[in-house]
Amino acid sequence: MTTIGMIGSGHIGGTVARLAVAAGYDVVLSNSRGPQTLADLAAELGPRARAGTVAEAAAAGDLVLVSVPLHAYDSVPPEPLSGKVVMDTNNYYPERDGQIEVLDDGSSTSSELLQRHLAGAQVVKVFNNIYFMHLGSLARPAGAADRTALPVASDDPAAKAAVTAFLDAIGYDAVDAGPLGAGGRKYQPDTPAYGTPYGPFSNELGTPAPAAAVRAAVEAA
Repeated sequence: MTTIGMIGSGHIGGTVARLAVAAGYDVVLSNSRGPQTLADLAAELGPRARAGTVAEAAAAGDLVLVSVPLHAYDSVPPEPLSGKVVMDTNNYYPERDGQIEVLDDGSSTSSELLQRHLAGAQVVKVFNNIYFMHLGSLARPAGAADRTALPVASDDPAAKAAVTAFLDAIGYDAVDAGPLGAGGRKYQPDTPAYGTPYGPFSNELGTPAPAAAVRAAVEAA
């Protein structure tokens, strides 16, 4: 069974962990504060989940989710992630992360920064454009009429295919947005595909957003 390593287990990471366990995956949770701070979440998720260090989650994961504040991206260990598919949930928020010149001038994207740091891994940008409560509530079985889609971007087609398969297993369709640079820009903050397709934050259940609607929002950027 595929194991999902979680580097960062907050709102998005914890929600993905819940969806993954429900779909039959094993999960290794981690954060910067240590495994003891994740004991309650691991217990809630049951026998398929355990808490570990960041290095343990990175080493154990067949797929690894990185969901840490962008200003901490260079704390993610590159060595145990070499050769692995890494799902990047991050966004650039200057008020939280400080000003980053290459993001301010548009010469790079946040996922490209992570890809350069994790040079041996294959980074896929995903889960960054949806409110965590909507992510938890909008999952649907394959073939459901009201199934929601999420955009994915990567420079590696095989990595993108692996993440697309994972999304399908946890209840989502995928929209291919292209490479990390040009594609990742299309659903970062302040674009039509960021948050809006899934309804307002005030509606905790969210609004189903089919692939056609998400694709249109991505292409409108």
